[in-house]
This record gives sequence, C-alpha cells and structure tokens, in this order.
Amino acid sequence: MNTKSENLYTDILDNLKTAILLLDPDLSITYLNSSAEVLMETSGRRVLGEKITSLFTENSDEKNRLMDTVKELSAFTKREAHLTLPSHQTIIVDCAVTPIIRGDKTISFIMELQPLDRLIRISREEGILSSQQHAQALIRGLAHEIKNPLGGLRGAAQLLARELPTPSLNEYTDIIIEEADRLSNLLDRMLGSNSLLDMQTVNVHEVLERVRSLINAETNGSIKITMDYDPSIPELYADRERLIQATLNIARNAMQSLHRSKETETPTITLKTRARRQFTIGNKRHKLVCHVAISDNGPGIPKELIDTIFLPMISGRADGTGLGLSISQSMINHHQGLIECTSESGRTTFDLFIPLQKAVDSTMEKN
Repeated sequence: MNTKSENLYTDILDNLKTAILLLDPDLSITYLNSSAEVLMETSGRRVLGEKITSLFTENSDEKNRLMDTVKELSAFTKREAHLTLPSHQTIIVDCAVTPIIRGDKTISFIMELQPLDRLIRISREEGILSSQQHAQALIRGLAHEIKNPLGGLRGAAQLLARELPTPSLNEYTDIIIEEADRLSNLLDRMLGSNSLLDMQTVNVHEVLERVRSLINAETNGSIKITMDYDPSIPELYADRERLIQATLNIARNAMQSLHRSKETETPTITLKTRARRQFTIGNKRHKLVCHVAISDNGPGIPKELIDTIFLPMISGRADGTGLGLSISQSMINHHQGLIECTSESGRTTFDLFIPLQKAVDSTMEKN
C-alpha cells in the first residue's frame, strides 16, 4: 500500500463520528482516530504502545469478556458499557471488538465505540421538561379549583368574626383565616412567580458567591464550601434574583442533607463552573452554555426519589415541602435552561445548564 492510499484511509477514519481504536493481540494501542481522541480525552501519540486499560477501566465481568475475545478469536459486542476515564468521568458507549485474522492467527483487533451519553441525556432531558410542563399544568388547574372556595371560606370567616358575641371566640375564626392564607401562599409558591424576568447582564460567580455567603451564615461555617470557577465564562443575560434563588434552593438542600448525615467526616459543598460549547438542551443546540455544578458529599438521594425530585410536593425530608427543587427547575426553565441530578452514596451533583447565546434548532441525528 502506497503512502497516498494510507493517508486517504487515515483521513477517512479521522472523519468518522465513531471512535475507532486498533489494538495488538496483547491489547496494546496501535492507533486512535480523531473521534477516539476526543472521546478518551487524550492524544493518540501519547498512548501508542500503552495497554487499553490506560484509556479506561471497566467492571471485571466486561474485562473478562474482552479477554475471552482474545482467546477465542470471536467478536464481542457490549451495549451501554460504562467506561471510566483517568479523569474519573464515566462515559456510556456501545462497544464492538472485531478480531483481524490472517490464516489461523489473530494479528490485531478493531474496537469501535459509539458514545451514547448525548442521546441518553437528551432523552432524559425531554422527560424532565415534559414532566415539569405536565406538573405545572396540573398545579394551575388545581390552584384554580382550590383558590375560589378558599377565598369564600376566608371571607365567610371574616363575616362570622364580626357577628360573634364575645371577642374570645375570634380565636377560632382567626385560625380559619390564617390557615386559608397559608394554603393560598402554598399554592402561589407551587405556581411560581408570574412576573416577567428582570433580564440583565449577570456574573454567574457573583451569584454563587452570594449563595456561598448565605450558606456560610446559616451554618456558621460548619460546612466546608470549595470553589472551582472558570473565570473565562462570559456574563449571562438573566434574572439575577431568580438565579440566586434557584441555586440557593439547591445549596440549601445539600446543606440539609449534610446536616442529617452523621457519617460524613468533613461535610463539603463544591461550587463549580465551566463553559460548554455546542451543547444540546432538550431539542435545541446552543453555541455556548454556562454549566454550574453544585455537589455535596452527603448520603445521596434515595433511588426511588431520584426520578421525581423536581416534581412539586416530592421530598426526602419529613419536614420538607418538596417545592424548592421544583421552583429551581422552573426558574432555570424560564432561562431556556435545565437542571439535572446524579446521586450515589457520598456524592450528589446538581448540574445547571444555562444558555449564554441564542439557541438554534439542533440538527443532530438520533441514530
């Protein structure tokens, strides 16, 4: 094969969206295409000759199956494999390994990795947005049906108070009025603010520093708060007060979770910011997105609640109203953004994605 043909084949491989790796029979790396370099967050030149385990780790069962491929000279396919990179980031891929055989000898292996994270995330985001919209529609309907009789009940209690023979009996009508007001306020909180967004240029780090100072004041410094900020993030065009409220609700949830945990030696909340390019939220792609991650090292969210935590009245605390996260999600939705959550014992992270520029319809293919 001449050099011109080799360059052509390399160019073709480098323009594939699928990550392609070429391995020796001992699983040493001999080639990575450009998509594999991006997926594995590495340079092909740096890892040539290294074992495949230098790029990622997998669970023991998957590793044994891969070794069986080497021994049995058979093809191997793994759907939705979870691979952990040296950066500790976990990626989800469809993995296919094909042996290249000459005569009766395996001379190499081709590994194909098709990333699924983006498709899975888009599907999950569409579910979150749909659930949020349905919940808000249901709440609006219920609020209308409840507020009308509630107003009549309050008015009747006020009229009754005027006719009572002794002032001491007003205690009972006062209770009716106070409870009617409490329920009305609860409905208003569930509905969220109907006022227009006060859009202005906002520095996201000023918002997070305000949240940090409030949490420090509420905990008297008993919780460690660490910052990992990207100073290159441009200013947002957003409603500053609502961003503060949205992030504060999440940080307070983390604070309360850490207070309930007796096993955490150094309770810590981490505030992290990054800029994400060409990022898809729902079915829209944004050129630039501000990513805010709020993490804690508490006990985690119960698995049975993780899919419903953004719905109103869902809470893992006996004294919780279940409105904080729902309100935060609604506020970020009003900025065309989204909040996601991942949780396991020892680490819970809420990821806020807020567009920095006008979104355009995504043209991404889902196959």
